Amino acid sequence: MSTVQTIDPTRRRVPRLGGLNATVLGIELRRMLRNRRTVIFTLFLPAALTLSFGAQSGWNDRAGVGNVAAYILASMAMYGAALTAAAGGSMVAMERALGWSRQLRLTPLHPVAYILMKAFVALVMGALAIFMVNLIGVLQGKADMPVSTWLQCAALALICTMTFAALGVFVGYVVPGENAMQILGPGLALLSFLGGLFIPLSQYAHTVQLIAYWTPMYGVAEVVRAPLTHELPWYAIVNAIGWCALFVAGAAWRMSKDTARV
Repeated sequence: MSTVQTIDPTRRRVPRLGGLNATVLGIELRRMLRNRRTVIFTLFLPAALTLSFGAQSGWNDRAGVGNVAAYILASMAMYGAALTAAAGGSMVAMERALGWSRQLRLTPLHPVAYILMKAFVALVMGALAIFMVNLIGVLQGKADMPVSTWLQCAALALICTMTFAALGVFVGYVVPGENAMQILGPGLALLSFLGGLFIPLSQYAHTVQLIAYWTPMYGVAEVVRAPLTHELPWYAIVNAIGWCALFVAGAAWRMSKDTARV
């Protein structure tokens, strides 16, 4: 006579790191890289903009410890990283629409591990965008700044991508399906212009400058270019930290609302 064995749920082994592992990360990265539209618009568009802006007159004028071409290069690297990170985060919207996020809630994958996975993928994709823009800058041969400054600007751009990765996740939980990137793409371009990433704020009217100081792109733009310009107002640091904290809190809040549903 066979006996039925029961499983004690208290003895179940919880996966290490909440289920975060190299296999899951690899799958996420491959999913992003297979998306041709994401690769084109987030990796090659900033590089094309770098070539376009760098071809303007006055690119060899001095800017801090470098020239205008270096100033543009640092800005385009930040824009490419922000766009890429936001695109990675916004994939949450597609996963929710397809029911994948609901399926994941049936697995041992912890919500925190899920967010960390998205953050890691955003960092890797952001690093690729930064590398692409800087590679174009090297091949173009117009950017002039010390190598140490070059590396510092790139590293700061990578750190600042976390702000927009969180923004992407937040929007992905608020906006349904493919509409997330349709909002983030034009939205980030507008914020870049308004926040002084593409055009120095000194060229704007005073009223526009006051508005720009409150935008999410202003703080990170100043932080990324600080090694080049040697200028970093305290309120720019507050801006960068404040918006990052706000987007992270918003993403966590929306995720908690989503995971609370059965």
